[in-house]
Amino acid sequence: MIRINASMIIETSENRKPLIDAATELVEFSLRDKGCIGYDLYESQTNDDRMMIIETWESEEDLKAHMESEHFRRLVPELQKYSTMTLEKFDF
Repeated sequence: MIRINASMIIETSENRKPLIDAATELVEFSLRDKGCIGYDLYESQTNDDRMMIIETWESEEDLKAHMESEHFRRLVPELQKYSTMTLEKFDF
């Protein structure tokens, strides 16, 4: 299995709503992708400018197919427009 932690620091308060909208749509579509075990959006309870998406995938093949999907290619640039993103990847 593969876990991706996508941390996002929201650039400005005006970016918060569009980021949440894009991230929520990404979660909704991604949960339907083959091999998706979990895809969750989290908000920090202590910092309004911090959010994270935690994804779990059955295989590298499933993750690659997800990254080539229309919704990923359309929505991830939106997340990057409204935040600074960092990724961590774990195989287990």
